[in-house]
Amino acid sequence: MKIFPLLFLGLAVSVGAADKSYQPQIVPAEFQATVDNLFYPFGPGTTWTYLEKSGGATSTNTITVTHDTKMIMGVTCVVVHETVARNNRIAEDDYKWVAQHKDGTVWCFGAVARETSPGGLVSTEGSWEAGVKGAQPGILMPGCGQPGKPYRQEYLYNVAENMGQIVATNETVTVPAGTFTGCLKTKEWSMLEAGTELKWYAKGIGIVKEIATAGDSVVLVSITHE
Repeated sequence: MKIFPLLFLGLAVSVGAADKSYQPQIVPAEFQATVDNLFYPFGPGTTWTYLEKSGGATSTNTITVTHDTKMIMGVTCVVVHETVARNNRIAEDDYKWVAQHKDGTVWCFGAVARETSPGGLVSTEGSWEAGVKGAQPGILMPGCGQPGKPYRQEYLYNVAENMGQIVATNETVTVPAGTFTGCLKTKEWSMLEAGTELKWYAKGIGIVKEIATAGDSVVLVSITHE
């Protein structure tokens, strides 16, 4: 594991050890399961379909907001189901628990990650639940919608250490699903591996495009509502 020095929320953090200073104060009464952030909405019954190209392989990624909820740390979270289909099989089958603070910030309270290799081996590496074994919730999208300091998207030491930062606004993006203006752009990365991703979020839609430093890409093909 590489050790990256990071200026996080004004604090110098060494990622070579568990960050015990990261203890977000969660007040359940200040959260809601209705996630209607302008750039990261999660309305139940909504499905996004993406085309991913990585290492010469093409995958179909599907994200669906279910009608289910899960209580974590006293917060009612909406359950989001994500799958990755590759070579006519489901390679990844994940669940994420999401809630929104009253200030509009979208938080992630955990994830169940299930990845199946071509040979049938199943890995749940990357799974975590806030409040369990030191795991802490993180921010998927700040409520301010403006460039600012980096933020943790999740936290379980040496398991889930993704970061994000809004870096630009008012971007225009064209993908198979259409052309979107006024998009918000983020830079996102993991403290556990090298490389970064640029992501574009459209108003009322969510993620429409991703480009990784390794050359991988993800584009929105369609979005449907029940």
